[in-house]
Amino acid sequence: MADHDPGHSPSPEEPEPEAPSPAARLRRVLFGAPKSLADTSLFRHLTLIAFLAWVGLGADGLSSSAYGPDEAFRTLGAQHRYLLVALAAMTALTVMIIAGAYSRIIEEFPHGGGGYVVATKLLGARVGVVSGSALLVDYVLTIAVSVASAGDALFSLDFLLPFVGWKLPFEVAAILVLTVINSRGVRESVLMLMPIFLVFLLTHALAIGGGFLVKVPEIPQHARAVADGFRASAHNPQIGVVGILLLFLHAYSMGGGTYTGIEAVSNALPIMREPRVLTAKRTMVYMAVSLAVTAGGLLLCYLLWNVDPVRHKTMNAVLLERLVHGVPGGWSFILVTLLSEALLLIVAAQAGFIDGPRVLANMAVDSWVPRRFAALSERLTTQNGILLMGAASLLILLYERGDVRRLVVMYSINVFLTFSLSMFAMARHTWRTRAQRVHYRRR
Repeated sequence: MADHDPGHSPSPEEPEPEAPSPAARLRRVLFGAPKSLADTSLFRHLTLIAFLAWVGLGADGLSSSAYGPDEAFRTLGAQHRYLLVALAAMTALTVMIIAGAYSRIIEEFPHGGGGYVVATKLLGARVGVVSGSALLVDYVLTIAVSVASAGDALFSLDFLLPFVGWKLPFEVAAILVLTVINSRGVRESVLMLMPIFLVFLLTHALAIGGGFLVKVPEIPQHARAVADGFRASAHNPQIGVVGILLLFLHAYSMGGGTYTGIEAVSNALPIMREPRVLTAKRTMVYMAVSLAVTAGGLLLCYLLWNVDPVRHKTMNAVLLERLVHGVPGGWSFILVTLLSEALLLIVAAQAGFIDGPRVLANMAVDSWVPRRFAALSERLTTQNGILLMGAASLLILLYERGDVRRLVVMYSINVFLTFSLSMFAMARHTWRTRAQRVHYRRR
């Protein structure tokens, strides 16, 4: 008998493992390898620092500057552009107020849960399920609106206008790809999309900053035009001060999509790097400042550059064409800016895939939805929730045929319902516990 090394021979009790089936190999390629709970670095690998959380969650808020100011301006109409200064100021102020309120929620509820947990703990289970349901619809629409707006931005490019009929198939494909990416894990999906976020910041900073600098000499002229426009409308018997106020409120409400995404951080504390509360509050500051400056700056640029709506083009596309008109290489800047805008809007859909399943998991623990939505897959993601969010957003996108104007109204209603319930709950809680608080009036 020939000598052999027993350490390299298979044991009769331990047969060699079977080769994985083709279906198993495909699953591994799409969703990645299983993760082991014995891995001591697992939690650090799965969690996000403030900057990465800003990319993954803040993209939802920041990208809303692509459709929120657009809808508000279209509601005002070019003849009432004098209201854009007040609208820009109110937009920035609203962002700061909501961000400040949700920073307090993060302090009070450091384990996350956002609007659902706040309403449940402070207002009762029935109010909580209303808030949770509104949040779920909100996150479904986060995906649908973001992807539909991405299609609008991309097909605003002149060379793609003849292919506008392909916009809806593109949006369907984007949702399917995002569903697969998110099933692999949150941190992986954020890292893949971070370069897009940085390009968006750079190009929009250049557009807004350059737009202001070029028009600085004309600011006094625009200020007089704003004052004259307000006076003329106020003395017009067909409009009057009341009419101006109603028009302003209508435009402000149609721009309500601008504020969506701010609440995402309070829902996603479990994926924050320790110390979670500090990381989440820092993320909230990044989100609030970037969104207030971008949305408010774009509205003011619409005024300074006298832009008017153009069929099949977003307001940002029209503004960019005005900005670079006659500038060598300007077309390249438009291309990069609109591409980054479209891609960031797709990144923004991440908030729906990150936070929607977490709300589902919280509701599953309370038995409002099947318990399976609280279970983790072998990749340690709430895969059932991810698949449900992807399927629901795909259905509503197809039902509305990618019409952002209709989607954003439903979007704003649901997010402001949970905003209102959360803030009422916190105000009531703060009043009841005022004896233990130093600055309860401010809160």
